[in-house]
Amino acid sequence: MRNIAVLTSGGDAPGMNAAIRAVVRTGLANGLTVWGVEDGYAGLIEGSFRRLGTRDVGSIIQRGGTILGSARCMPFQTPEGRELAIRRLHGAGIEGLVVIGGNGSQAGAHALQQMGFASVGVASTIDNDLFGSDVTIGVDTALNVALNAIDNLKVTASSHRRALLVEVMGRKCGYLALMAGIAGGAEAIVLPEVLVEPEAIAQRIQAAYDRGKPHAIVVVAEGAKYNAGRLCEAFQQRNLLVGYEIRSTVLGYVQRGAVPTCADRLLGTRLGSEAVAQMVAGHTGLLVGMCRGELVTTPLETVVNGVKPLDPWFLKAADVLAQ
Repeated sequence: MRNIAVLTSGGDAPGMNAAIRAVVRTGLANGLTVWGVEDGYAGLIEGSFRRLGTRDVGSIIQRGGTILGSARCMPFQTPEGRELAIRRLHGAGIEGLVVIGGNGSQAGAHALQQMGFASVGVASTIDNDLFGSDVTIGVDTALNVALNAIDNLKVTASSHRRALLVEVMGRKCGYLALMAGIAGGAEAIVLPEVLVEPEAIAQRIQAAYDRGKPHAIVVVAEGAKYNAGRLCEAFQQRNLLVGYEIRSTVLGYVQRGAVPTCADRLLGTRLGSEAVAQMVAGHTGLLVGMCRGELVTTPLETVVNGVKPLDPWFLKAADVLAQ
């Protein structure tokens, strides 16, 4: 194998650029020519490739987002679209592809591998819902952004004796909400994985008020049945009194666009470099991730069909500690 390409797909995650940098420089150190695919799978179909040298990835490790760009691509989800993508790759002389992204991105890598094109995935999503890696690129940064916001919101909440509902990202996975809620000392955490009715949340908030706390913080996952907006509506419609005034804050995309932390820069570097090492060794059709502090590989077929549960210890701890 002499020519490989790297693309970023799905939602951007802080640390993606560190992974791109590692792929390029590790590839060059192994005598490979490395190409960057612009705008994810859309760039594959359009043939948007550019050769990357060591200086092209200089001074990007500290930047959030992805220098290669990312975009949704419905045509790639069709057999015809994937066949066109492979023709584009072959036409450019590219023999292997490193895909940096989450569930949907790795499903695309798996599809290419099944069609005979060598692909290796790198675990990257702030949602941390990807099977095959305990932690994924971008998670640490997103958690620190959420935690910083919670700390700041506590200050203003205490000044006005308010209860604040803080909605964090994560799609259908409650990992960010759970960890940010525990680390931020939240009075309640609302997750997609655990159905909690508004009455139970109202009771938690009221209990904090009765204990004399100057504020209450509820961390809500965006994918929960009752996100921050629906929870506020339920409180009003059901006339649920909680002692405090209620306000809500949605953190949204601010969690994805932050400067990557040291942990995410190092994780992106390790996973990107290992992805190239696996490809050079002839091992493809797999995801490179991190489990128990060690680099691991998992077949892409297992990744795309696997479900990553939340740690039950943290679920229990969230209830015990929110007193």
